[in-house]
Amino acid sequence: MINYTRRDFIGASALALGGLISNEAFAFLSSNNKKRIGIIGLDTSHSLAFTKTLFQESERFRGFKVVAAYPFGTKTIPSATSRIPQYTTDIKQYDVEIVDSIKSLLKKVDFILLETNDGRLHLEQAREVFKAKKPLFIDKPLAASYRDAAEIFALSKKYNVPFFSTSSLRYIEGLQDVIAGKYGKVLGADVYSPAAIDPSHPDFFWYGIHAVEMLFAAMGLGCQSVSRTHTQDADILVGVWNDGRIGTVRGTRSGQAEFGGVIHCEKATVKLGKFEGYSLLLDEIVKFFDTKNIPFDGQETLEICAFIEAADLSKANSGQKINLAAVTNF
Repeated sequence: MINYTRRDFIGASALALGGLISNEAFAFLSSNNKKRIGIIGLDTSHSLAFTKTLFQESERFRGFKVVAAYPFGTKTIPSATSRIPQYTTDIKQYDVEIVDSIKSLLKKVDFILLETNDGRLHLEQAREVFKAKKPLFIDKPLAASYRDAAEIFALSKKYNVPFFSTSSLRYIEGLQDVIAGKYGKVLGADVYSPAAIDPSHPDFFWYGIHAVEMLFAAMGLGCQSVSRTHTQDADILVGVWNDGRIGTVRGTRSGQAEFGGVIHCEKATVKLGKFEGYSLLLDEIVKFFDTKNIPFDGQETLEICAFIEAADLSKANSGQKINLAAVTNF
């Protein structure tokens, strides 16, 4: 390994500007930029969308860039695995290197976007990343069970490596103003999103988590119980918070696939607006990579997982109210 003096570094920089830098010096400089992002999982549209946005809006995202990706990713869910070949081809146009293992990926990057569509794999994939001391963003769902989600938090603490996880719907138009207190205290919320079901996951971990994320972003921590009404085409989840507030989720599987909701606040009733893409989420991810500070209380993410698991128990028990403690107290 070469030991660079200050003079060597300045000289290498000058050569780089002239387009004459050696491969070894370039690798040295690149590794010290600390802006190299790696992706695990090319089985979701998010992988390509994040990479494209970071590439095309480099100035906005301060030069953070996806430089390498490990495609796998989901192995047993056809709707996800079928995407991998095309996404692997498509992502190369953004100067992304395809690698053959997570171990190889971790040697080439500073930060990780864990994008694997299958939440059941996140615990073991995240474990490798934590051991390598690489901060990471874990896309929804954090896991496919409360137990796995709690273990991911435990690993983060054990290895002293920060992470956060969220749906991009936390950044739907209007919701951040609600969170910031612009309209006073949140008294209740009614939100909705598509809620397609896949047999690989407890129901709302798969897609309805988008609506649950909006609910908890607005209401905050402290949900005590949930009850669920389920039909083929829709679900209604009713959460009761420990201060008596009520929040509801409507998950739909027919009609128009829309995201939104109404947040009932002290000073106004706020109708959430449009979902306008991933840029606002990427702003927060890049800021997190820069500062290692997560943008909201991570315990919300853990409580979301408990809420979803309790909602599945309610479904199995004909809509009976289930306390979240039944899930969190193993």
